[in-house]
Amino acid sequence: MFEIPKTMTGAYLPGNSTVEFKEYEIPELKHGEVLVKTKASTICGSDIRCIYNEHLGKGPEGYQPFMIAGHEPSGQIVQCGPGTRRFKEGDRVVIYHISGCGLCNDCRRGYMISCTSEAYRKAYGWQRDGGMAPYIVAEEKDLVMLPEELSYADGAQVACGFGTVYEGLEKIGISGNDAVLITGLGPVGLAAAMLCRAMGAQNIIGIEANDERIGIARSLELRKGSGIRLFDTVLKAGPDNVAAVRSLTGGMGCEKAVECSANAVARLTAVQATRKWGSIVLIGEGGLMSPDFAPSRDMIHDQKTMFGSWVTNMWRMEELIERLVRWNIHPADLITHRFPLAQAPAAYALMNSGNCGKVAVCFDEELPI
Repeated sequence: MFEIPKTMTGAYLPGNSTVEFKEYEIPELKHGEVLVKTKASTICGSDIRCIYNEHLGKGPEGYQPFMIAGHEPSGQIVQCGPGTRRFKEGDRVVIYHISGCGLCNDCRRGYMISCTSEAYRKAYGWQRDGGMAPYIVAEEKDLVMLPEELSYADGAQVACGFGTVYEGLEKIGISGNDAVLITGLGPVGLAAAMLCRAMGAQNIIGIEANDERIGIARSLELRKGSGIRLFDTVLKAGPDNVAAVRSLTGGMGCEKAVECSANAVARLTAVQATRKWGSIVLIGEGGLMSPDFAPSRDMIHDQKTMFGSWVTNMWRMEELIERLVRWNIHPADLITHRFPLAQAPAAYALMNSGNCGKVAVCFDEELPI
């Protein structure tokens, strides 16, 4: 029988660009809770922007002191508390990273990310303990089943990054009819390219400022060994990007644009490089629109549509997992570096540098590359 320890070492983020460790008790499970043995916990850009370098959130939505970090976890259930109804010990699971009240309008839509309850909305890794530890206590209602065809490192990214991108792409619609522009080629932009290619997009253009990430984007394939590149063209960010995109699309621009950088100039490029009647989705968090953005010139007269998109809902997360299996694609292929928990400081520092793809803290069978 699997023996569960009384305590564990977890990593938390003080907010001064460091990672600290401390011992945490593994609590008794309450009604509807499960204990998950963590297998993979990937690092999100929002962890860096809002917690690692400084604590930006305030009040109930802010990072709580000494909370175990990590809101992109996956693992295996090793214990079920009283009242669980669907999941059982041994199940492989992904954890939706917001635990909502379940009763407000947003929760009833499946969007716990937008839960309006100050008392009950708690994000894993922010207001309740997350995945940067060997075990994580989760509510059964926050779980999504992870099939055997996908690794835990695949599943960890579905918890936030890939789920967030999939939601945005579903809003604008992607098909083989579309040329797609993606601005910002960090992990979110790379996820966008992988999903767009799987959905049939034939001309995918990326724009990125970081040379290391440009190299990664140019080398990645839809499936390892397939020879199918994620991007048809990757451009260095610069003042001539709009003209270059139009040149690559017969002078018309792209039907769809996915903005993942949160950079004001890149956002303007995404809008201006989209053709008439096209659609843009803003996914990258933070920042402002460019002061040069002119709604009539850039949007209204060309009949363009712009969407804002924040994370995803539960049913769409389940749908994404099903489609990843159907498409035979693996989010884990975007991971460029894996670290054990003891090296979490190096993992966060690398992610902060931007000189990487996706970075993961892994346990057990997920640690070796």
